Amino acid sequence: MPHTKLPPRIVDDEGVRTLRPVSQGAEKWLFRPIPCLDRGFVYLVDYMGSDRAIAEAARVSYGRGTKKVSEDEALIRYLRRAMHTSPSEMVEFKFHCKMPIFVARQWIRHRTANVNEYSGRYSEMSDEFYMPALDQVRAQATDNKQGRGEALTPEQQRHVQGILARTYEKAHGGYQELLGMNLAKELARIGLSVANYTEWYWKIDAHNLFHFLRLRLDPHAQYEIRVYAEAMARIVRDAIPKSYRAFENYVLHSIQLSEMEIAFIAAHPERGDEWKLFEEFFKVVGNKREAREFVGKMKRLGFVRS
Repeated sequence: MPHTKLPPRIVDDEGVRTLRPVSQGAEKWLFRPIPCLDRGFVYLVDYMGSDRAIAEAARVSYGRGTKKVSEDEALIRYLRRAMHTSPSEMVEFKFHCKMPIFVARQWIRHRTANVNEYSGRYSEMSDEFYMPALDQVRAQATDNKQGRGEALTPEQQRHVQGILARTYEKAHGGYQELLGMNLAKELARIGLSVANYTEWYWKIDAHNLFHFLRLRLDPHAQYEIRVYAEAMARIVRDAIPKSYRAFENYVLHSIQLSEMEIAFIAAHPERGDEWKLFEEFFKVVGNKREAREFVGKMKRLGFVRS
């Protein structure tokens, strides 16, 4: 048997000597549910790795390199700036989540996780349905075909809740009646609403989790899935704080400029009127939505005259 040199005891993120990377920030969230919406939750079941583990994984690429714990954050921030993402894949999180089915269907679009969901073929579906809070009962947005706009009147909001409550009661009553006829569960469930709650275990590495959070923390994401993203962000922020800060600085709160936008700014370095900027950039791209997005970026950068 060839001789294998065992790794030395390492120092974790809190300065404790250990045989494996431990995150005290992650430890405090284990099996501690964060309530989401009216009946849902997210909690951390297990995890592997820490900020230290990400830094050490990067150092494998170039031998000894730097060794000091104080240099971990600088390395992690460099990795994020340079979009070297593979070291972040060495850290994993396993969550237990409970959410409405329509949220799960959006969530499952992120195909980079391992998922095991509650099965309505084997088990009876619960009598739990999502009821949106009154302040979330809103009209269709006029400028976004898939979003919400202005709030309805208080009378309309209560009326909407009443319609939903009656719909849920009728659907679940029919489901129970079908089960009473000994109909197969896989058929009995098909009349239930996508507001019915489901649960799953969701395991994902830090790199792909950051991608999920970038999209689902965005103000344009649907409110309901944003609530779950915010809960997970609380956990990840404590579990790998150096990596999360780099993610916030270089991804979440950054601005991405296209080739056309960079060229336009170089040619128009002075502050401009909002409408004039829109008109001029629309001539470049020929797309109103892209032109509006560009003006929004210019506002953040201070290029729009107040």
